[in-house]
Amino acid sequence: MNLLALLLGSLLSSSSLGSLSNNTGVQKPQLQKLLILALPLIIKYLTSNSQSQSGLSSLFGALGAHQNRGSVESQIADADTEDGKKIVGHILGDDQDQVVETLSKESGIDSADVLNVLGTVAPYIMSGLSAATQDAHAQQEQKPAGGFDLGSLMSLFGGAPVQQEQVPVQQATPANDGTQLINALLSMMQ
Repeated sequence: MNLLALLLGSLLSSSSLGSLSNNTGVQKPQLQKLLILALPLIIKYLTSNSQSQSGLSSLFGALGAHQNRGSVESQIADADTEDGKKIVGHILGDDQDQVVETLSKESGIDSADVLNVLGTVAPYIMSGLSAATQDAHAQQEQKPAGGFDLGSLMSLFGGAPVQQEQVPVQQATPANDGTQLINALLSMMQ
C-alpha cells in the first residue's frame, strides 16, 4: 500500500473535491492542482520534523489526537479548519508563509484560500496517517522481534522500506531513524 497515493486518491475523488469546494469556495480544478502540489510537501515536512526526538514525539501525539475514521467527505465537511490551520502551522513552521505563497502561485489560488484549504484537509491527513501508523504498529507487534519499525511506516508512503533494526517508539532518536526517514521520503519523491 502506498499511503501517499491513497491519501491523494481519496482527496482527489469527485465527491471529496466537491465537499472541499463546498467547504472552501475554491473550484475543483484549482483544488486538484493544489492538493497534488501540497500533499507531498506536507508529508516531506512531517518527515523532516520527525528527525528529532521531540518532533517524533509530537508527531505521534498528534496522530493519537486525530483518529476520525469517517468518510473523507464527512471529515472535510466537519473539519475544524482553525485546528487544521494550527496543524499546518506546526508542520510547516517558519516556512509556512513561503510555502503557502509558492502553492498560491503554482495553483492560482489566493494565499488565504490556500491556507484555508490546507487547514480543511489537515485533520483528514492526520487521521489517515494515524490509521496507517496503528496498522503498521499492529503488524510490527506480530513480528517476533517486536518494536515499531519506522522504516515500515515509511514504506507506506511509496518508498522502499528503510533497512534498520526495529526500535521501540519511545527509544527512537535522530541517529537511528530520522535521517533514514528523510532519505526514504526524498528518494520516493524523485
